[in-house]
This record gives sequence, C-alpha cells and structure tokens, in this order.
Amino acid sequence: MSIAIGYMPGAFGQGGGNPNQLRDLVALGDRFNYDSIWLSDRIVSDRFSLEPMVALSMVAAWSDRLKFGTSVLALPLRQPVVLAKQIATLDYLSRGRFFPAVGLGQEEPEEYEACGVGKEDRAARTDEAIVLMRRLWQEEKVTHEGRFFTCHDVTVTPRPVQKPSTPVWIGGRSPAAARRVGRVGDGWLVSSATPEEVRQGREALFETADKCGREIESDHVGVLLGCYVADGAGAAEAKAQAQRFVTRQRPDAHFTEFSAVGGPDEICQAIQRYIDAGASKFVLRPLCSGEETAEQLEVLGREVLPQFPRGKTIPV
Repeated sequence: MSIAIGYMPGAFGQGGGNPNQLRDLVALGDRFNYDSIWLSDRIVSDRFSLEPMVALSMVAAWSDRLKFGTSVLALPLRQPVVLAKQIATLDYLSRGRFFPAVGLGQEEPEEYEACGVGKEDRAARTDEAIVLMRRLWQEEKVTHEGRFFTCHDVTVTPRPVQKPSTPVWIGGRSPAAARRVGRVGDGWLVSSATPEEVRQGREALFETADKCGREIESDHVGVLLGCYVADGAGAAEAKAQAQRFVTRQRPDAHFTEFSAVGGPDEICQAIQRYIDAGASKFVLRPLCSGEETAEQLEVLGREVLPQFPRGKTIPV
C-alpha cells in the first residue's frame, strides 16, 4: 500500500471574509507537496461554507498537480444524473484528479426538507444513486427504473478519464457505512474514528466485498484526521484549543482518541497508529480557526509530511 496525505480547511471564518483563502490554501498545498485537498458539503447552514462542486472546479484550474475531493458530498440531496455529469466533467477537465467521497448527509432534518428529500430514505437513495452514476460513466446508453430515479436510453458525456469510471469513496463511521463500501463503493473515507474502529471497519468492508463478488483496492481506506500541532510546552493548551473545533464530539470517546494533537512527533505517532490499523490515505483537518489554518498546514507540511513521503509503500 502507498501512503498519501491530503488536507482540508478548518473553519473558513465567520462570513467568509477572505474570498482568496481557498486559492491561498491551494498554493500552500502545492508548495508543501500535499497529495490532495478536500472540501465538505453543507447546503443549508448559517455557518459559512462553499458549495464543493463549484469550489473544486476552481481548485482544478488553480493547480495542475493537486488531487481534490469531497469529504463528504451529501448524495441523497443530489440528483444523480446531473451529479454524474458534473463529476465526469471535473474528472475530464482535471485529467483524472477528482475523487468524490459521498455520504448520507447531516442528521438535521431541515436540510432534507429544504432539498425536497425524505431523510428516512437517504440510505436507499445513496445506494441507488451510486449504481446509476457508475452505469452512466461506463455505458453508452442507460435505462434505469428504480425506486427513486428513472431514465430511459440516456448518455452522459464526456466520459471520465479514470477507468472504468471515477471511483466513488464513501464516508461514515458505522459498520453499515463500511459494508456499503463493500457493496457499492470503491473506497472508505472515515472521520471521527479510532484506529481500532478503522481496523474493524476495514475487515467488514473487505468481507462484504468478497461476499458481493467485488474487488476493492487494498489501499482504498482513508481517514479524515482532525489535528493541531504545537510544541511540547504548549501541548495541554493545544488540546483545549483544538477541542473547540472538533466537528463531531462523541459521548463514548474523548476527542484525543480519534484526533492528533501535540508536537510533530505526536502527530506522526497518531498517523502511524492508523497506518498500523490498515489506513493509507489521510486528510488532515486543522482543529483551529480559519485565520490559523494556513499556519497549521505550513507546520504540518514542514514537520510531518516529510516523515511520510508521498507514494511511500508499506506492507499490506
């Protein structure tokens, strides 16, 4: 398996006061040789966020090198034929650098209502949408009559550069999410998970794929890892600072069990624990304000990335 480390912004800042921030972060990623950049998806929110499909088209234009993806796209809220066209277009224009990761969406019902989708159907809609999009990318003419979506004799062009189609990674920490990857996905991008949960999920993923007669590449297990790097003297303060920016607090686990906080050595040790559990792709998310994001990513780029050279291989 080969190791790859990407990144995603922390908080963009209240109101998005700096429209150049994303472009600056792309330049930073190129400068420090990050593998990829990832954006989250939140359609309805009073917190500032960018629509990822539009924003990632800018990323594709600003960098000729960086891969880019969604972490994660709320697939039940999207019409899959339109989304298949968007993904194929981004894949084609970037020459195969787009890696969409999808999920079931947020827990709040307001977003589903606003998009005209019932939350109770989100899992079934996601499974059907993935199957339909993959057919649209691979087949000349597609007829589909499903529970949620219908089309007859349709073609989507351009075709994705990646063959046989753009890989669809799936998010979610639950065992059901890991099994969904085995049934219909191409990779797993999990967040807020401990190394042991990654190990268990990886086993469930490949067991399910075997039962379904599918093959998933062994290095298609990724972790979105919240992190905050500080010198040793500031480790305690760093933990207090980082906890304010944890996306999802867990009642059953302290955030330090599924995050990387401390000095550069401690960050490296945390990443290694996930590698030992079977993960090989990483998305680092600074647990800090938008104003501090670039500084955190620069320190990680200088002190942590060189310890895990891009493309470094490890035994399966």
